Amino acid sequence: MTVCFTGHRPKSFDFGFNEQHPQCIKIKELIAHEIESLIVNYSADTFYSGMALGVDTWSAEIVLALKEKYPFIKLIAAIPFPDQSSSWSQDNKERYNNILEKCDSKVVTSPSYHRGCMHIRNRYMVDRSHIVLAVFDKTKSGGTESTVRYAEKQGRMIVHLNI
Repeated sequence: MTVCFTGHRPKSFDFGFNEQHPQCIKIKELIAHEIESLIVNYSADTFYSGMALGVDTWSAEIVLALKEKYPFIKLIAAIPFPDQSSSWSQDNKERYNNILEKCDSKVVTSPSYHRGCMHIRNRYMVDRSHIVLAVFDKTKSGGTESTVRYAEKQGRMIVHLNI
């Protein structure tokens, strides 16, 4: 079984980039619990991350940590364009590159940035997944909401962590 992640970027959370905030810690714990549940209960073994800041990054790091307990699981980076991290802070670039180094494989879905390249990446992941783990506030519109609507139309199982 294959799972992809979709969720908000840090700016959509009240805590922003403060990952020591209790709400952020709680969200990461919920994601970790759900990923492990998908491994144990649904035989999930392959995970796609869109590698964006926030939920994508946290989920990728959690999968990598769970590889110690479940060495058969794989992480695939679905990168929307080659220079995805070019405008990020140095710390976030280093974090991104560290995750990429540990991924089992990487796929770049567009040759360069263009309007819509994130949607192409999201559809790529959904099209290859059985389950979509969505971490978002249903009252907010945007890429996550669009990805969930697309996944529903494709008949994918949606695991929604409402934050």
